[in-house]
Amino acid sequence: MTLASKITLGRIALVPVFAVYVARYGMSVAHGAPQEHLRWTALALFIFASATDGVDGWVARRFNQKSKFGAFIDPLADKFLLITAIIFLSAFPWGAGDWRMPPWFAYLVITRDLLIGLGIILVKRAAHEVHYSPHWTGKVCTVTQMIAIGWVMLKVNVLPPLYPCILAAVFTLWSAVNYYLEASRQIRQRAAT
Repeated sequence: MTLASKITLGRIALVPVFAVYVARYGMSVAHGAPQEHLRWTALALFIFASATDGVDGWVARRFNQKSKFGAFIDPLADKFLLITAIIFLSAFPWGAGDWRMPPWFAYLVITRDLLIGLGIILVKRAAHEVHYSPHWTGKVCTVTQMIAIGWVMLKVNVLPPLYPCILAAVFTLWSAVNYYLEASRQIRQRAAT
């Protein structure tokens, strides 16, 4: 196993630790005695885990450690971190006035990712290959989801978390439509040949 893949697996191992700190902080908020060190630890774990995404990619390119396993596990590790953060930050309050991500946002993100996974399976079965290059809406979707996560974790009280979640929801839906259109195109193309 390559060093790049070990770094990716390390990121996956950090996710449950991050989730525990999010839950513990949320429970302390719910009991009226927020333990801020738990919030800052959760934030540090999220930032560190997110940063390893760039590190494993750099290691893979720099030391020629690209592998099929790495190409498969890296995006799964990213999704695992993002979805865990969104689920836990919608399940537990992070401040007064029910400061958290709205539950509908968590459902939207999970549904989108499940549908994309199902779409990949269907394209693989129908076209025998899946060809997809990342679209800018998918990248903006990830960035806006991370902004929404940071908004809640940092307690940016300029606006409630609803607003960055609405922005992220727009790009989440937009990228889902792009995935659908691309999957449909590949299935039609395969049927025509």
